[in-house]
Amino acid sequence: MSEPNGPRPSAEARVDASVLVPVLDEEEHIEKALSAMQDQRFDGRIEFLFIDGGSRDRTRQLLEEAAAEDERVRVLDNPHRRTPQALNIGLRAASGDHIVRMDAHTLYPDDYIARGVDRLCRGDVDWASGVQEPHGIGLRSRQVARALDSPIGTGGAAFRHMSQGEVETPSGFTGVWRREILERHGGWDEGWPINQDSELAARIRKAGGRIVCLPEMTARYIPRGSFKALARQYLRYGHYRAKTSARHPETVRRSHLLPPALVVTLLGASIGPRALRIPARAVVLMYVLTVVGESARLGRHDSLRESLALPAIFAAMHISWGVGFIAGCFRFGARPAAVL
Repeated sequence: MSEPNGPRPSAEARVDASVLVPVLDEEEHIEKALSAMQDQRFDGRIEFLFIDGGSRDRTRQLLEEAAAEDERVRVLDNPHRRTPQALNIGLRAASGDHIVRMDAHTLYPDDYIARGVDRLCRGDVDWASGVQEPHGIGLRSRQVARALDSPIGTGGAAFRHMSQGEVETPSGFTGVWRREILERHGGWDEGWPINQDSELAARIRKAGGRIVCLPEMTARYIPRGSFKALARQYLRYGHYRAKTSARHPETVRRSHLLPPALVVTLLGASIGPRALRIPARAVVLMYVLTVVGESARLGRHDSLRESLALPAIFAAMHISWGVGFIAGCFRFGARPAAVL
């Protein structure tokens, strides 16, 4: 874990909230995301730090053009090309007393920063975040967003479900922190290219901190737009969820064990001993019927073209996550059976 502390900015340079945005080849979404960030209504000074991992498309050009027009925008280099390093680079360069993480694949409400800072200023919480609401752009992205509307597509993560009011959660989707909290915990662990927020959340909670999710901070997340990108994303999610489980076994939920159990069952149904194949195939059939039934429910108001892809999307998410988690358990020494 890198040490984020560095020379503090002078009083004249201080701002109230510093927004950290890791970017890498985000040309497709960056202009819309940046516009939403610049429209934030906040009674204080904001700076936007975009930490670029060496984008090969027009991301850097678009950001530098924005920086030339808006003094609040700064573009920093991330030679490591990974998210936690980008966040720590941004944290060291930040001038604000409050740190806000935003993603280029997400559209935030115009009072997101104000709501988060206000909640922290009221005390008793260390991390204020909002609901991650899937918002598809393009056919495949809309299909994935539809799958993420379902409990079997989200795995029970609290920040993915709308609530009637504030709820305490084990982790958060992006969010707002007091700078001192992040510095006290050493920032983001750079050994976690994925799942770094969950790892940070585990450390904060072990120290007695609270994380809350506010429905009024709901942000629209843009899902991946292809099967290949989705499968790769969930493979990495599962892999580094296992690493988090190895370091923080108390964070494992029983729902985390379902995708790897599905992968093992699929193997048993296809290449397992004959005595195991029949019960394994029965379980696989139950899974298929569940996924098809849920897909029919979710897609009842969609076009046939959109709804037909849902079972394959669920399978891609579950199998990729499960394979990644199993591989991660072997690599990082996680013992998820302890949750049972």
